Amino acid sequence: MLAYYLGLALRSLKRNPVLTGLMVLAIALGIGASMTTLTVLYVLSGDPLPGRSADIYYPQIDPRDMNGYQPGGEPADQVTWIDGMNLLRAHRADRQALMTGGSVPIQPTQANLDAFYADARYTTADFFPMFEVPFEYGTAWTAADDEHRARVAVISRKLNDKLFGGQDSVGRTININDADLRIIGVLDAWRPDPHFYDLYQGTYGEQEDVFVPLSTSRDLKLAHNGSTDCWGNGAPSQDKLEQAPCTWLQFWVQLDTPAQATAYKAFLVHYSQEQKTLGRFQRPPNVRLRDVMQWLDFRKAVPDDVRLQTWLAFGFLLVCLVNTVGLMLAKFLRRSGEIGVRRALGAARRAVFEQLLVEAGLVGVAGGVGGLLLAQLGLWLVRRQPADYAKLAYLDPVMLLVTFALAIGATLVAGLLPAWRACRVTPALQLKS
Repeated sequence: MLAYYLGLALRSLKRNPVLTGLMVLAIALGIGASMTTLTVLYVLSGDPLPGRSADIYYPQIDPRDMNGYQPGGEPADQVTWIDGMNLLRAHRADRQALMTGGSVPIQPTQANLDAFYADARYTTADFFPMFEVPFEYGTAWTAADDEHRARVAVISRKLNDKLFGGQDSVGRTININDADLRIIGVLDAWRPDPHFYDLYQGTYGEQEDVFVPLSTSRDLKLAHNGSTDCWGNGAPSQDKLEQAPCTWLQFWVQLDTPAQATAYKAFLVHYSQEQKTLGRFQRPPNVRLRDVMQWLDFRKAVPDDVRLQTWLAFGFLLVCLVNTVGLMLAKFLRRSGEIGVRRALGAARRAVFEQLLVEAGLVGVAGGVGGLLLAQLGLWLVRRQPADYAKLAYLDPVMLLVTFALAIGATLVAGLLPAWRACRVTPALQLKS
């Protein structure tokens, strides 16, 4: 029966090519606009650690002075060196990583390569297992390397390709800021989006090319170029940040159960009370413990303009569907005579209704194809924008299926009223006319 209905629908659509074209165009424009913005929103709001983000937390405490204090306000976004080290050495979490970002000068040994700067991450050993960073060659450094300020480095696959032609470079050296560091690992392809662990280096920025132990980075005076928030006597020089009243480091912990998360939050409150007793903290204990997705939502990782564009695009799709309803209503009611003859010959009202819905679904398929092409064009235009997330705007298989499902589903919904009105025509009146 479906094949029969498809044949009838094709013949009907061919009889009115202009009206059919208008319906397909309306659906295609609405689907193209909505899927372009929905794809961008889908990419930007994705989980950077699928299956694990609920176990990774970003602790916040408030070591600032009373200047600007508001009860119940948000604590500092980052931690000081002293607090970061205290929390790190407390070992109250399954895994924990203290880190910041910077840019380092690299002097290649190859004569055909000039010196250049590369983005770097200064962190502690648990960074790699906690975030499940994949390795192509070698491995990460250990907690002992952190303690002994080892001159070691992990580099990205991209940097390894540039410096060593993609070969296994473990054991070789890389010159960073006039110091030779031994390469102990090369990362495999890895780019979490958003750049959740340090939103101060760009929410959707490129992955760092060099990873160095945090303690080693301070010995080598590697430049820190992230966010620094100081109070009291103002911002000190970079080589005095360890003792300065400044928050400039990110601290992440892994807590595998809700009970551990509750206990860790209580520990943060106790730590804040202890530091206030010692005179370091002036404000009452004020802590937060958000997991990855909560942290991204709090920091508004998805730009507000992207959400607004998505709502506007779906509003445009609704307008297109209303126009399609009108076009279908006009098309189906013009066939009242044909429908009346079918009813008089014994066709059930349900059969007529199903036939017209099949025709609406066929329009949806054609509109989905057109909408897919327009969405691809829209995403190509998005990738030409200067925004740091623009390069991520690609239609993956999931969104491809959503495009066709939305096109067909929306057209079927749009066809319900016209099909219902058309199948309720009185056969006797149509036969008399």
